[in-house]
Amino acid sequence: MQMSRRMMLAGFGATTALAACGNGVNSNGAAEIDARVDATKQFLDGRYPGTIELTDKAYGVLYMPLMTEAGFFVGGAYGRGALRINGATVDYYSATEASYGLQIGAQQYGHALFFMTQDALAAFRSSDGWVAGVDIRYATPDQGGSIGADTTQSEPVIALVFGQQGLMAGASIAGTKYTRIIP
Repeated sequence: MQMSRRMMLAGFGATTALAACGNGVNSNGAAEIDARVDATKQFLDGRYPGTIELTDKAYGVLYMPLMTEAGFFVGGAYGRGALRINGATVDYYSATEASYGLQIGAQQYGHALFFMTQDALAAFRSSDGWVAGVDIRYATPDQGGSIGADTTQSEPVIALVFGQQGLMAGASIAGTKYTRIIP
């Protein structure tokens, strides 16, 4: 099926508009992001106790409390979050994703990246725009309390996607670009 240019532009426009809804754009900057990250960490610690152990083993954790994703053949996602090392925020990041394919709908979700090696954390922090790729191991929320127990420090980055709400199938962070921002 060939899509017209007009349909593609309309889909991209709608995707951009939906992606901006409720994701912290035009918010109060750092204070708002930190408050959302604090709430996200409390949610993860309470709902998935294994993340406490995982956080303790990690060299740093990037919390993305709210990603908004929408698509109609052409899709996109956007969100903002903070990198924490030893519990303290050291940098703020935006995450953007673009996709094309058989997709329709919108959803919101959160995710956290646990950097399990010093090299992985250093590569993330020194890049101009780090793209999530094959060096990520996904932990699934249905692992519940065992998330921290069954993961080892041999994985460079462990990703946990959680809290999906909306009418779009699946949520993945592969191909998401993370860029340091000043809120």
